[in-house]
This record gives sequence, C-alpha cells and structure tokens, in this order.
Amino acid sequence: MKKKIIGLIPARLKSTRLKEKALLDIKGMPMIVHTMKRAMLSKKLDDVIVCTDNKEIKKEILRFGGKCMMTSKTHKNGTERIAEVAKKINADLYVDIQGDEPLINPNHIDKLISFHQKNKKFDIVVPYLNIKPSKSDKNIVKVVSSKNRVVYFSRSNCPYFFKFGAKYLKKHLSIISFKRKSLIDFAKFKRGYLEKIESIELMRAIENNQLIGTFKLVGDSFSVDVKKNILAARKLMTKDEFYKKYK
Repeated sequence: MKKKIIGLIPARLKSTRLKEKALLDIKGMPMIVHTMKRAMLSKKLDDVIVCTDNKEIKKEILRFGGKCMMTSKTHKNGTERIAEVAKKINADLYVDIQGDEPLINPNHIDKLISFHQKNKKFDIVVPYLNIKPSKSDKNIVKVVSSKNRVVYFSRSNCPYFFKFGAKYLKKHLSIISFKRKSLIDFAKFKRGYLEKIESIELMRAIENNQLIGTFKLVGDSFSVDVKKNILAARKLMTKDEFYKKYK
C-alpha cells in the first residue's frame, strides 16, 4: 500500500512583524495562496491543506480552489496547529510548509520527502541551505549538525568559528517533515528553556530527545518577515518559473 504524505500549511492572521501578512497581495493572489499553489506542484504530496484559525484566510483558500481546515486559536506555534489536523487525518508523513514562503520550491519539498523516506530513524527532518556568514540576522535560524543529525538551532551566527573564519553557515529551511507519532508527541511537550530563549519551536524536539535529521539543499529560500520582503517578493514573482505554472 502506498504511504500517504500530506502537506500542511499553518496560517494565522495576527502576525507581529508584518500586519496580516498571510493575505498580503502578490500579483493578484494572497501570499498564503502562492504557498499553497506551489506546494500543490509537488510530485510526492498526496494532499495539501491549509490549517488556520481565521475565517478570512479560509475564504481565500477556498476561493482559489484549495483545501482548508479550521483549528483552535490557542496554539502557540504552527507545529501545534498542524498537529491538531494530523490527529484528524491519518498519514505516514506530514510536511510542515510555512505560509510565509510564497516562493517555496516544490522540488525542495520532494527532496525532503525522499530523504525522510530513506532515513526512517529520524522523527523529524529539516533541510538547510549554505549561506555566507554576515552580521547576524535574527530572522534567519541557523542549523548546527553532525553527521546529518541536528544538535542545535540558533538565531545567532552558530557555530562560532574560533580558530578560523567561517566559509558558510546552515540556514534552516521552512519545510519540515514529521512522522505521525513524532508530530503528535511534539504538540504534547511543554515549551522548554532553550525554545523560550531562542524562540525556535523545534528546540522543543531536541529538549525532548526527538531525533532531527538534516541535509543540504541547493537553491534559494525566501520568507516574508518584514515590509521589504513583501516588496521583493512581488518583484521576484514576475520572473519566477513556478508562478507561470499556476497563475
């Protein structure tokens, strides 16, 4: 029997850094719709569902032909939100796709799924991109790993290169694959000290001894966090190869 794989996109309207960013317009579509449409281009996902607590987001998703499930308003993060949906829909793997990635590459989603299928020991898998070290950007989460296993996440430039200059750092990508039990267990765990101080929800998995795998992807990644990001997204979308397939 074919193993079922579902893409879950958590979305809320009360964003703090950029007001109501999920519904901001990019080339005639709300940002969250771009993320959904691109996830639907994945060849390995059996279904794509937007998970939200907002009726306005649900209305837009349905208007553009997508699927949506309403969730509780009490969730502290997107992982808790998709876990609520995972309890209702059975699958072997759930791919968490962040709604603020309107330029997400569907090929990256497929490579993530392939890696997790071949490396079943991991509870969770999050890929990374190599980036050049620069002044620390707190919006970019860095991955610290050893032999494809994540040992830490940080918003600082991490690890610290004490004896020689850093050639690159590993940027956390906003697509994450979960086994069913691992996702549901994650939502039951309480927020730990490291998750609170770094404000990175996957630190909760590390603090509770869940195995997180990682691997390198090649390409680009673009998330919308502040106003300059949405302006750039509108410009980049015009020439984007995947946008042409669903516009």
